[in-house]
Amino acid sequence: MTAIQDIPLTTITGDSTTLAAYLGKVLLIVNVASKCGLTPQYEGLEALYEQYRDKGLEVLGFPANNFLGQEPGTDEEIKTFCSRKYSVTFPMMSKVSVKGADATPLYQYLTTAKGGDVKWNFTKFLIGKDGKVIDRFEPKVAP
Repeated sequence: MTAIQDIPLTTITGDSTTLAAYLGKVLLIVNVASKCGLTPQYEGLEALYEQYRDKGLEVLGFPANNFLGQEPGTDEEIKTFCSRKYSVTFPMMSKVSVKGADATPLYQYLTTAKGGDVKWNFTKFLIGKDGKVIDRFEPKVAP
């Protein structure tokens, strides 16, 4: 099995990366959506990021359109929405699929490690500094 830090990712601006860029940090990985009843969680995610990033926490947003078409925009539209509406400064990745046959390798890894399929937007995975999945928080759990 591929180590989590070696899984290829694409940032919301189109750059290639991996989680190796965040080695030694605690990660909170969240599948996000712009048109969901839980979208205001962006505020809490940003507050958490601002409070703990200097202590080694990275929040990573992964837009996904898997649930009722609640993330229909392009990467550019999502980026603009997040910065204008919620002043998001934490890293955002390119839109992905988080469940089903086309789920991105990262989400295949996360859901195999903890709790099975993602059931809704704003599911949160906590990853330790060692790259191991520590915990999973379902959507209604506030950041």
